[in-house]
Parts: sequence; C-alpha cells; structure tokens
Amino acid sequence: DDWLALKPQEPSPSQCCGSGCKPCIYDVYEKELAQWERAKAKQDKSFLMEKKEQSNNSELNPDTFTAFNISSVEQLTEDTYQYKFELPGNSSLRLSLGQHIVLRGVVNGLEVQRAYTPISPGNAEGYFEVLMKHGELLMLASGTGLAPMLPILRSITDDEDDETFVTLVGCFRTFDKIYLKPLLQDLARYWNIRIFYVLSRETSLEKLPWSYQENTYTGRLNEDLMKMIINSCRRRPFVLICGSSAFNEDMSRYLKAAGIEESSCFVF
Repeated sequence: DDWLALKPQEPSPSQCCGSGCKPCIYDVYEKELAQWERAKAKQDKSFLMEKKEQSNNSELNPDTFTAFNISSVEQLTEDTYQYKFELPGNSSLRLSLGQHIVLRGVVNGLEVQRAYTPISPGNAEGYFEVLMKHGELLMLASGTGLAPMLPILRSITDDEDDETFVTLVGCFRTFDKIYLKPLLQDLARYWNIRIFYVLSRETSLEKLPWSYQENTYTGRLNEDLMKMIINSCRRRPFVLICGSSAFNEDMSRYLKAAGIEESSCFVF
C-alpha cells in the first residue's frame, strides 16, 4: 500500500496541451514511473529522490520540471495578465530566439501544463516573465437550453490555445432529466471547465451517484446561489443564458442583483 501511494499517476488526455512539448507530460510520467519501478524493485525509497543533472548554462532542464516562485502578477487588460517568476541569484533562462518553456501547475484540482514564450529578454537575470490570457464565461441553461452551450464548450476544449474558464450551470427538474450526462462528465474533466447542476424537484442528494453530489444543488437557482457561483469565479464573467422566458427573466434579475451589467450578458 505504501508503494502504491508513491506510484506516479498517469495523466489524463485533457492534461496534454498537444503542442509537441519536450518533455510532454507523458514523457515525464514515463520517467517517473520507471524511477518508481526501480525503487520498488530494490525496496529502496531513496531512489525516488534522485537528483537529475542540471544544465550548466540555464536554470531549466529539458528532462524535468523545476519549481519557481511567482514574484508578481500584473493585470494588463480585462483578461490578460503578466506573470513574473523569480530565478535564483542572477541566473538566466538563456533561451534561444523563439524558444518556449512549458509551465505546469494545478487548476481546479487538475494538473495541467501549457507552452509559453517568455516576453522578458533572453539574458534577463534573476527573473523571467510570461503573458497569460484568461477569459471567463458563465453559462446558465435550463432544460433544452443546454443545446446552444455545447458547441461553445466544444470550441473551447478543442482549441489547445483557448484558456477561457467556463462555469456551466444546468438546471433540470430531476437527476434523470439531465441531458447528455456522459458528454457533460467528459467536458467537466477539462482543467478549465466546471459544471454545476441545480435540480428543482430533488429533495436530497444522497441517492445521486457520488460523482454528482459535490457539484449538485437541490431546489431552484435563486439569487443567493447565483451570488455564490459568481463569487467563485476568478473574475467577473460574461454570462450566456438560455431557457424559458420566465427562466431568462429570473436569471437576468439575479445577475443584476449580483452586480453583473446587462452589457455582460447574452440571452439566446
């Protein structure tokens, strides 16, 4: 059991950015798995702490990830941020012209990685900087109002360069009335997609599958729940609404109460 707890976890397809990175997250996994297998065969956990040889002219190593601290984050536009990372001492990345780096981190509990080209000079000492663009969408769908949301979600997940964060709130009468459960569960595995369910005629979550209980609410999507969801977003989202006329009117009213301007909403 101790060894199984130390075994590297195989990445999911959504964790790979598809850019041909060297190393790819799968390359890193294979190396870590081989290291774990050697350690297990020898029953010596010290093998898991092996130091990989670092390059002499750079703080980066093409065969492994190195941790750096973020020293500052500057918002440049509504959805664009400049991240500054610390390098030890006066060291430098010493990248070639046009060369990119791969950043890895945890978002929504899922480990993801993306390729970025630093905007700082290649010989900058003690730091490097990258630009990241993050949009935010909030989708409010009732029943078949889910339909127009799906192509938008697909376009985001199919584009490896699209880093838009999406929160989809699907409102249905009961758990059995949720449309396209397998598709929605697959979409929810992406690092930038969150899906909540609001079930108006369910009184308890105990009979629901455990994988749905954490992100499902009973009753109706009301003003308080709307404020809670909006506050959980990283920034003020642009909102898409689709449902019955009564649903659309209620959502527009709740959004206004939560401080979302009409210009930041689109009703199908």
